[in-house]
Amino acid sequence: MSFDLKKILKTLLLSTSEPLSSRDVQDLVKRYHEESVELPEELAEEGQEAESVETEVPSSITATQIREAAESLNQELELAEEVYRILETPGGYQVATVPAFADWVRLLRKEPKPMKLSQSVMETLALIAYRQPVTRAEMEAIRGVSVDHAITKLVEHELIHVTGRAELPGRPMQYGTTTSFLEFCGIASLEELPASDVLSPQQIKQWITDATQQEISDEDVGLPSDEVPAEQLDLPEEAEEVAAEEELVAVAAEEE
Repeated sequence: MSFDLKKILKTLLLSTSEPLSSRDVQDLVKRYHEESVELPEELAEEGQEAESVETEVPSSITATQIREAAESLNQELELAEEVYRILETPGGYQVATVPAFADWVRLLRKEPKPMKLSQSVMETLALIAYRQPVTRAEMEAIRGVSVDHAITKLVEHELIHVTGRAELPGRPMQYGTTTSFLEFCGIASLEELPASDVLSPQQIKQWITDATQQEISDEDVGLPSDEVPAEQLDLPEEAEEVAAEEELVAVAAEEE
């Protein structure tokens, strides 16, 4: 039988529910090659020499070959409109159904509907993903609002976790994304995140510096001013007396 890496990879993935890493596939190919050239047991016991059994299975393959085989498989599956694809997850390659049939699988497994994150929580998650490790104060300086609720939700869903403490006064906690975040986004590593000029580390660092060195008014962030007219303020007694005297002076001047 000729060596067909695509068919072998497809067979292995359909035979297990666990992710299969490139190293796993490489080890299997190596073991198969070793077994295929092994002397028959009876000949080895008699001390007879025998030529190695010819095999087309290579002694080793590269991770690039495995990745190319997976990509080629996905192209064939897509053209054939199959209901599953080969995904490269943080743990390795894995078979997964296409999103269009996700609800059927969920009902079969009696699982709850997938979680939905609010816009505010999604913005905080994106900020952590691109900036990590990042502190709560840095996130609030960038977003201009409290991120307590968003952090609580993201930790609850295991999308972020505490990675350590910053070398700053008070040693604030720093947050980063988890492996569950990669699975949530359907990517194998953070390098696969879309490039973002807006959230580049240099720009964010300058943004944080500017935000922490100057006072930001409501007008700066597009909110209406909170200033209250003087006549609506609760003035101290002395201030009220001064205001009353000024009013009397103004009335006397009008009478003259």
